[in-house]
Order: sequence, then C-alpha cells, then structure tokens
Amino acid sequence: MTERITSRKNPLLQQVRRLLNSRKERLSTGLYVADGTKLLEEAIKWCPGLEIAILSEDVQMQIPENVRLVRVPADVMESISPMQSPQGALFVCKIPQTADFVPAGGMLLLDGIQDPGNLGTILRTADALDIPVALLEGCADPYSHKVVRASMGAVFRTRPLQVTWAAAAKACAQRGIPIAVTALSDRAQDLRQAPVGRMAVVIGSEGQGVRPEIMTAAQQQLIIPMNPNCESLNASVAAAIVMWQMKNG
Repeated sequence: MTERITSRKNPLLQQVRRLLNSRKERLSTGLYVADGTKLLEEAIKWCPGLEIAILSEDVQMQIPENVRLVRVPADVMESISPMQSPQGALFVCKIPQTADFVPAGGMLLLDGIQDPGNLGTILRTADALDIPVALLEGCADPYSHKVVRASMGAVFRTRPLQVTWAAAAKACAQRGIPIAVTALSDRAQDLRQAPVGRMAVVIGSEGQGVRPEIMTAAQQQLIIPMNPNCESLNASVAAAIVMWQMKNG
C-alpha cells in the first residue's frame, strides 16, 4: 500500500532530515538515509535492511512489498533531499549490527579518513577488489549519505568494520599479521617489493597522514613510487594502488 505525504512537517520527513544531518541521530536510531534512484536500485538488490522508500510522484520503480512506500510532491522532495537536483528518491535503511574485527593479510586499516568522498571511493574500490577494510578512529561516518553515495552502494554489500587502533593492533599481533603504513620517508620500502598481500596496511588521513603512534608501532613503512616533484597522492588513490598491489603483487 502506498502512502502519500504532502506536509513538510510530517514526522517521517522530519526524521529523515535529522538522519541526513546528524551522526548522533543515526547512531541512536540505528537508521541511515541515502538518496538517488540508482542507489535505491542497488539497495533493493543488496540491502536486507531497506525499510522505507520515499519517491516523488513522477518516479516509477518496483519497490518490494515488505518496504514501506511513501509518495511526496516534487516540492516536498526538494525540501528534504540533500541534492541540489533531486532524483526523486530517498530511502531509509537499518545500520547492520557491528561485526567482530577479524584481521587478515591483505586488508586495509583506515586512519582518520574524514573526507566522505574519499572514504566512499575507498569502500567502493575495496568492494570491487574484494579487499577487507576496517575504519580506525577519526574516520567519516560510513553511513552518512555522502559516503553511501560515493561508495555507489558498496556499503549495502560489504559491511564497513569499525575498530580502535588498540584493538586492531592487538588482534593483528595475536594472528601474526604484520602492520605496515604508507609513508613518505627514507626508510620506507617500495610498495612493489613488499608482501602486502600478507599485511594489514594503514592508510592515513588526507591532511596529517598516519598518526605518530601507529607509525611508531608499525613493523614496516611503504612508499608508492612516484614522480619526485609530486608531494603526495589523494588518500583514495593511494588506497586503490595499495589494494591493486595486494591482489596482484
């Protein structure tokens, strides 16, 4: 059964706004919101937690019977959509239960990746290459609408793990998995010469790089060979190169 909402003050639409704008709201309710028809198609295929689909009146999509379907006028969609040019689709999903962190060789640890576009792109690439990823402290919320959009639905298929550095380091030590960090230093080894498929590799934040405590504790430093006139790479690009080497080194 399709519902129709015309008031911008409707409680559901007010909750959608809060979920879009507040990480605290997402954590307290266990829900998140994403936008766009293409992403909704991916959620229908892959996200078992899809609960509500909100569509503009002119958008035609096949919505599963177990998903609450709400229709709104175009002006109401414009008032709640985070996009400047709304596609006419917003949807609400459950945040999956947190999984235990199990370290593995050939995985990424993300340290303070705060840019939603970078985080989403890394998760999208990791999903494509089947590389496990865990988020350490300081990363953007993987269930913010910007990260979900940049991931192109990867978060529906591969649940992002979140773990503290202390817990990750302890678990890797117990399993004998060496931790390496990407770094621009004289002692860093060429990425192409390192057995990264057997390591957990830390990618640092966009502005600060890997935290000093992680840099000190890591068993190895790695460098991506590049033009010496180039200072650094974007975090998502660096992560993609490391992941490619993990699969092909």
